[in-house]
Amino acid sequence: MIRQLAFALVLCLATALPSLAQDGVGTPVTADILPGWVKPDGTRVAAIRFALAPGWKTYWRAPGDAGIPPQFDWTGSQNLRGVGITWPAPQVFREGGVLTIGYKNELVLPITLAPRDPGQPVRLDVTLDIGVCSDICVPQRLQVAATLDQSQRSPSPAIAAALAARAFSATEGDVRSATCALRPTADGFRIEARLDMPPTGGQELVVIEPGQAGVWASETDSTRSGRTLTATGELGADAGGAVAIDRSRITITVLGDRQAVEIRGCTGG
Repeated sequence: MIRQLAFALVLCLATALPSLAQDGVGTPVTADILPGWVKPDGTRVAAIRFALAPGWKTYWRAPGDAGIPPQFDWTGSQNLRGVGITWPAPQVFREGGVLTIGYKNELVLPITLAPRDPGQPVRLDVTLDIGVCSDICVPQRLQVAATLDQSQRSPSPAIAAALAARAFSATEGDVRSATCALRPTADGFRIEARLDMPPTGGQELVVIEPGQAGVWASETDSTRSGRTLTATGELGADAGGAVAIDRSRITITVLGDRQAVEIRGCTGG
């Protein structure tokens, strides 16, 4: 919560500056829309492409304790009923004792768009609030817009590659079981996730996302014994006080050197 308030304060100061540059920083990131293609059911696959200057990185949806979570405002768009985002598997950065999760060089972020009227073009007008970091960290507000017609039917290579780079599902990652034991604490809950799955390579990082508005999750400590990967962390309400945790809405992502695996929901343990 403190991190989010600090980001909001810095963002208010930063938006008085040009949208693609900060004093003394230049242009660490630019963004545009890749138009993509139309699927047989009428939905459209497109992407937002972020180009990062050398030495800069931006963040995944769960950025780590030192990162800034990205935010998307789609309200300026037209003929748009819903948006789904497919995140490519991110990198884990461990620098100076600080852990962050994200991307460097370029991020192609696939988006699936459901139009209100499938027979008409979709006008995308998106405000992006993201964080970028090098030697310093700077919030950036980017505006991207494009009109997507209905002409293209074949997948475009850049977007198809980004879709293929997503984390494996639990089935694809050979996850046989995922349990979450919750123990009340003064600030919320202590969570212990136990995953029956093969190693994903190297120093595995387990990220737990509550999937509920107003609930935060800490970084986890994890250990492995054979197929059993155990991760422990904390869950709590942003505003403090009591919180109810719905295990079916929890997402657990295991990030390893060889692959990433995303597990939706866990059972009581």
